[in-house]
Amino acid sequence: MENANVNPMQCNPITGLCEMPSSSINGQLEQITLESTKQRGSIQEKPIKLLYFTDPICSSCWGIEPQLRKLKAEYGNYLNIEYRMGGLLKSWDSYGGKDVNGPASVAAHWDDASKYYNMPIDGSLWLEDPLYSSYPPSIAFKAAQMQDLAKAQSFLRRIKEMVFIEKKNIAKWNFIKQAAMDVDLELGQFEIDYNGEAKDLFADDLAKAKEWGVRGFPTIYFLDKEQNQLNVYGSKPYEVYEQTLLKLLHGIIVKNLPSSPLHIFQQFPSVALQEYALYYSLDLSKAMAELERMESNQQIRKYSSRAGIIWYKNEKEIE
Repeated sequence: MENANVNPMQCNPITGLCEMPSSSINGQLEQITLESTKQRGSIQEKPIKLLYFTDPICSSCWGIEPQLRKLKAEYGNYLNIEYRMGGLLKSWDSYGGKDVNGPASVAAHWDDASKYYNMPIDGSLWLEDPLYSSYPPSIAFKAAQMQDLAKAQSFLRRIKEMVFIEKKNIAKWNFIKQAAMDVDLELGQFEIDYNGEAKDLFADDLAKAKEWGVRGFPTIYFLDKEQNQLNVYGSKPYEVYEQTLLKLLHGIIVKNLPSSPLHIFQQFPSVALQEYALYYSLDLSKAMAELERMESNQQIRKYSSRAGIIWYKNEKEIE
């Protein structure tokens, strides 16, 4: 596929992909040797690993948050997700005069992506305080991974909310630092890692993505312990991720199902409408009615923005 004219920030909602310019997919890998990111936390070994190449400002990756959350909720006993940063936007100078028109060209696309994915995205960020690169938040995520894997995933979610919903330029240190505080990372160590070894780990992620032929995001490899692998390329319906996983699992599979309307908030601290609807297999109108009912009962609270609404759990009601 020829991608010379692809704007890497204008993700294609039809393919569900944020493509890298002038790149291509190699054939299926004969073998992938998983190398664990250096970290101070640990995770329980499980039958399947999802090797997820992504980027903090990839709108298609934000678009599959509902699918990944549902997959983790229903099959979390069988899988772990290893996040690798892809480097979607090195700098605007790198692309200037070649295949993009600058940050302003992204604004309308993000607003369109919000409607397509039913996920809150505010494109006006690119008109008011555009990011110069996705590298700083990617390096910050690697620093968070070094400290604690679970908190790193919370950190990634937090910076995505900042950039897509709250119009915060997550290339700036003050917002990166705030996100680290929000998820209770140890700030001193986080800053040391951010300015040090996390840069090398991010460079390793970029090298791995190139080595494995990743040409866009999201790209997810499903891998079992026998090195069997399947991949899902781009944003796809939930059933595609589920069926891909099930092809690699054997024996009796017990699926975790939600026990109450508040169950999702026991798993995740913040929830968008599309996430709630997919989690409970509801249409959007029924999902909205349930969320509004829980809000009126003060079980959850909402944050409204130009991009849309996101709901947060009230701690005392969820415990």
